[in-house]
Amino acid sequence: MRQVNTLTLSKALQQLRQQTLIAFECYLSADKLSIPLKTGMNLPVWELGHLVWFQEYWIARNPERSQGLASSGSQQRKPSLLKEADAWFDSAKVPHSTRWALTLLTPQNCIQYAEQTLAQTLAHLNNETDHSPALYFYWLVLQHEAMHLEASAYMAQSLGMPFQAHWNQPTAMPASKALNDPKQKNVQQTARVSSQNWRLGSKDLSSNALNEDLSFCFDNELGEKTCELLDFEISLKPVTWAQYLEFVKATGYPLPNYIRQSPTGFDTEIFGCWVPLNWDAPAVHVSWIDAQSYCAWAKCRLPTEAEWDCAAKTLTDFEWGEVWEWTQDAFEPYNGFVPHPYTEYSVPWFGTHKVLRGASHMTHSVVRSVNYRNFFTPDRNDIYAGFRICTL
Repeated sequence: MRQVNTLTLSKALQQLRQQTLIAFECYLSADKLSIPLKTGMNLPVWELGHLVWFQEYWIARNPERSQGLASSGSQQRKPSLLKEADAWFDSAKVPHSTRWALTLLTPQNCIQYAEQTLAQTLAHLNNETDHSPALYFYWLVLQHEAMHLEASAYMAQSLGMPFQAHWNQPTAMPASKALNDPKQKNVQQTARVSSQNWRLGSKDLSSNALNEDLSFCFDNELGEKTCELLDFEISLKPVTWAQYLEFVKATGYPLPNYIRQSPTGFDTEIFGCWVPLNWDAPAVHVSWIDAQSYCAWAKCRLPTEAEWDCAAKTLTDFEWGEVWEWTQDAFEPYNGFVPHPYTEYSVPWFGTHKVLRGASHMTHSVVRSVNYRNFFTPDRNDIYAGFRICTL
């Protein structure tokens, strides 16, 4: 989805909106429209309204859309279809803690708003050319909605409610094994990467949305950062439950969310249903702090972002895509960073968040890219995050 044309974008936007509304229906069916105020969660109607507002804001209401990345954002936006839209759904101006006090749309009116704005977007897209700088904004709103779709899944997981992800399903895994099963292999497969200079990022495309190598990208992926890597040995897969629970058993460290001990071993809760834990699956819902505690016990360390990037792009057996993977590094810009028109995407979070790379089994296919930089605070354990390790 980083090199696309108008037809591909049109189909993807329609399919994604359908998947978004199916996910919203899960909250309706579970009677979970009223949820407690909690970090990382939003009221489902606010969540839907926000991503719909975001699309309208950057497409139909954007007078500089045709300029793409060269747009200044200085011109006043066109009016919204919804009079209260900016006061309700602008996440940069509506503090998280105040959203519960808003008198929002009814669910059906919010769905109608979603349908109307999508129709607007598709009508504008129909008038674009395949090489128009404006396509950057269509790609942006597509990515944004896909990210919120994954958020709807980890919110449902946090609420313990029935939920079905219609976009990506977990890979089928073999039956569980007991933690003390002598046949259980608990050896981390690794590969060694030789010393080298490794370049993160790429040259900035500050005035053009299209490029032969990279059609679209986020601002935090641009600029260049050259890192001197010494020889390192990195695991080919993320840490599994068998490995992580050995650490828990040895140290008494608290169990992650959604895990409980049972008479036969361990169970995991998936959208409100308890099932036997799959020991071969990557450990998930693990914070950066948890990952560091594991590394201190196992005498290993998290990879740096440059090491992860290098290994993912040079090792043929490097497996990623089941869990987001914490790296050592703080989320910072690469050299030469220039913010894109959506200035709130990266800049406010530099220095306070940690970088995760890869993707999770709940990450929509339009977001999956080896270059994508995810970022969360180190205490977050509700997202679909795990980690892999480097040996000392």
